[in-house]
Amino acid sequence: MNTYDVLIVGGGPAGLNAALVLLRARRRVAVVDAGHPRNAPAANMHGFLSRDGMPPAELLAAGRTELSRYGGTVIDGTVVDLAPGFVATLGDGSTLAARRVLVTTGLRDSIPDIPGVSSRWGRDVLHCPYCHGYEVRDQPLGVLGGDPAAIAHAVLLRQWSDDVVLFVGDEEPESEHLETLRARDVAIRRGRVRQLVVEEDTLRGVELENGDFVARTALFVRPTFTPHDTLLHALGCATDDQGWTAHDDLGATSVPGVYVAGNVADPRAQVITSAGQGSAVGIAMNAALVTEDVETALQQRL
Repeated sequence: MNTYDVLIVGGGPAGLNAALVLLRARRRVAVVDAGHPRNAPAANMHGFLSRDGMPPAELLAAGRTELSRYGGTVIDGTVVDLAPGFVATLGDGSTLAARRVLVTTGLRDSIPDIPGVSSRWGRDVLHCPYCHGYEVRDQPLGVLGGDPAAIAHAVLLRQWSDDVVLFVGDEEPESEHLETLRARDVAIRRGRVRQLVVEEDTLRGVELENGDFVARTALFVRPTFTPHDTLLHALGCATDDQGWTAHDDLGATSVPGVYVAGNVADPRAQVITSAGQGSAVGIAMNAALVTEDVETALQQRL
């Protein structure tokens, strides 16, 4: 069985950056990655100093290349079982063991089931204004949803455009929310959305069930976030009041030796945030391993 100091499940920015730190600390590290990054539909990523505008896949490829320089092991596959100890079973039946585990498996975005939304996701149907707002600045924008989260999204988006329409569907915003929307000059359209209108591979607007058409060049939605935390649950990691894996500032969970970083535990983390979390957790994991190494050496002297 292959034995490592650290097993990292998930090869996104958090996992790769943690691996880089640990490899430079001369740890033996394996990264297992299923190859389904959350931001795969996006053509470019933004807000990452020195990497602004880079395609997400290029960042991951560059990260893998850097790991190879330090002798890191990257395995294309899926961890289907992770037993206490820690022994991981991969989808192909192979196994590996590690002294510590870092889970960086990310999350899934659940988006409205409206014709056109899923096919345009990551292109002109977007989520994060800080990631993509600048690219659609000064354009006619829309926000789907009438709940408080969608209202806050519409208010925020006015920073990038003076033409923002909130499609509230059947929901009626409370009076205080209406006042806020008016103060920010956000228009409100009531009635359910029938579909997005796309022509020549470009979003043209929104069609309502009453037949009205509202021209828009980009739409924003607030997805429901579902973490890929099956392995963490199986290990018995505690969750917080919101149902996310509980962890301290250094990524340590309630189960000794198990750590988290990135979107699997922090839905707000952007690419650069996840990478930073991976770096911090990698340092913490190495420190814990050093402590264990010292204790082992002292025991051997007895």
